[in-house]
Amino acid sequence: MLLNVKNLSHSFDYPLFNNISFELAPRSSMSVTGVSGSGKSTLLHICATLLKPNGGEVNFDDKSLYKLSSNELIDIRRYDVGIIFQSHFLFKGFSAFENIELSSVLTGLPLEDELLKRLGISHILAQKPGDISGGQQQRVSIARVLSKKPKIIFADEPTGNLDAATAAEVTQLLFDYIKANDAILFLVTHDLALAKCCDAAYKLENLELKTL
Repeated sequence: MLLNVKNLSHSFDYPLFNNISFELAPRSSMSVTGVSGSGKSTLLHICATLLKPNGGEVNFDDKSLYKLSSNELIDIRRYDVGIIFQSHFLFKGFSAFENIELSSVLTGLPLEDELLKRLGISHILAQKPGDISGGQQQRVSIARVLSKKPKIIFADEPTGNLDAATAAEVTQLLFDYIKANDAILFLVTHDLALAKCCDAAYKLENLELKTL
């Protein structure tokens, strides 16, 4: 298994989830739905190396993430983990192309013209994030993530700013990517139809991860 989560628990001022366990093999996908505040994004952040859990263990490629050194975690974030955030986190002073090109700078991998064409952003590459729509910003963000060829894609509402047709195209692109690259997709969404497209679909409710 590429990702193996064991007995994960976390809380802030109140408990979010308790003793959650699951595993994901290469070329597989998993979705998590739930009401706002249920802990979906927190679970994603823990699995994506961004937040140490109160209890339990996250294993990536047979390595216990939160037992690794800071440098080892940085390498995993740099080469193996790709995160699609709701807020894009694009650099406003850079063009769309320069934002995507950062992946090449970090990993040494070339950009693929076909990816840019498939996302429908080839014509806006010279523009800065403030000059393009929210949906176009989202697609630039997705291009930046996929360009680094991650082993795990963590996607937090990746189609939230997209129209239905574009959302369907982007979703298919993500599924095609994990099949072609022996990767996995961990998806957080409010879209039940999208959630059920994954190999495993769960709802985070009453501290538990329940099958949809």
